[in-house]
Amino acid sequence: MKGETLFKRVVGDTPKTRVLEFLIEGRELDYSISDIAEGAEIGRTTLFRIWPDIVNAGIVRHTRDIGNAKLYRLNIESPYIEKLVGLFDTILLGSLKKKTKLIARRNLRLPHSPRKIFKG
Repeated sequence: MKGETLFKRVVGDTPKTRVLEFLIEGRELDYSISDIAEGAEIGRTTLFRIWPDIVNAGIVRHTRDIGNAKLYRLNIESPYIEKLVGLFDTILLGSLKKKTKLIARRNLRLPHSPRKIFKG
């Protein structure tokens, strides 16, 4: 279970946000409805309730059929999705920069006082 992510903290933790986050993270892949529900950690019933809004908003596009399953992927050609992906990437990069600085600061701390090292 992913729990609270920085994206959800910024945008809000709703079923639609969970679906968006899942699709943005795997933006190069296509998914079945079951895959999306599982990956977004929401129930299929909840996904079926919000799915018409997601499709009508142009968030996803149908890519292909495998047997009875329809596969969808994030519609990265949509200007709205382009902005959301940019926001997601900005949030992620900001978080990585903060963590990198924190790790660098921790690694710069010397285990011993410099006086002890140089006095011999």
